[in-house]
Amino acid sequence: MEVCGVDSEGKEFKSAQEMWREEIGEEGDETKKTQWYRDGVSYWEGVEASVDGVLGGYGHVNDADIIGSEVFLRTLLQERLLVNGGTNQHLVALDCGSGVGRITKNLLIRYFNEVDLLEPVAQFLDAASENLASTGSETHKAANFFCVPLQEFTPANQRYDVIWVQWCIGHLTDDDFVSFFNRAKGCLKPGGFFVLKENLAKQGFVLDKEDRSITRSDPYFKQLFRRCGLHLYQTKDQKGLPKELFAVKMYALTVDTPPKVHKTRSKTHSNRPQIIK
Repeated sequence: MEVCGVDSEGKEFKSAQEMWREEIGEEGDETKKTQWYRDGVSYWEGVEASVDGVLGGYGHVNDADIIGSEVFLRTLLQERLLVNGGTNQHLVALDCGSGVGRITKNLLIRYFNEVDLLEPVAQFLDAASENLASTGSETHKAANFFCVPLQEFTPANQRYDVIWVQWCIGHLTDDDFVSFFNRAKGCLKPGGFFVLKENLAKQGFVLDKEDRSITRSDPYFKQLFRRCGLHLYQTKDQKGLPKELFAVKMYALTVDTPPKVHKTRSKTHSNRPQIIK
């Protein structure tokens, strides 16, 4: 399926392949691809290490985001993990693109006994460590802080019940997107799952030339999920975000084939929330 799109300067592309050739060169051009990732990290290194900073000046959407995520997560935990093992399981999560620890602090640490944080920007991870120092308890805590880019990270085998990926996967090329999930599949415990929460383009894709990220459409994501060999277990639209932002969608993805796909519809057609460009 050909996916056409546009960049933030208005240039149109007939396909994602055309866009990737321009941005990272032909296959095997590691120099240009390395520069793509370096530019993305450099952009975030110039951003304040705060909730408002990592949310692109939209810190006030934090509450709505966390509420939407918690409703989604609680349903998934009940259906996937707590139905057989009860509430005495030792649950472990990985927070990908963790930034300053916003999601871990406000959500994950309340449901998981251990949370590992993965973030390529050192100043964000330092802030996360400080923010989480007085959060949680001996039985609910931030365990490890990994300052590693997503495309280079290989999680520990069968360590995680949930791998949470929010507002960061847009920095990965399609091939690295697939490679990451293929590596991470073996890092889930039985019954474990991924949650991908991301901005959605209305169609095709939108390339942000400033921070070196791509906002993909729902069909584009589903095409990549198929390449990863992942199954769509459940989806949910995020509600309550400002209308000028991209729509945001949550995907629960499993390695095993679900008995059926659950879809939660909302009345709205709705790396951080992002203004449509």
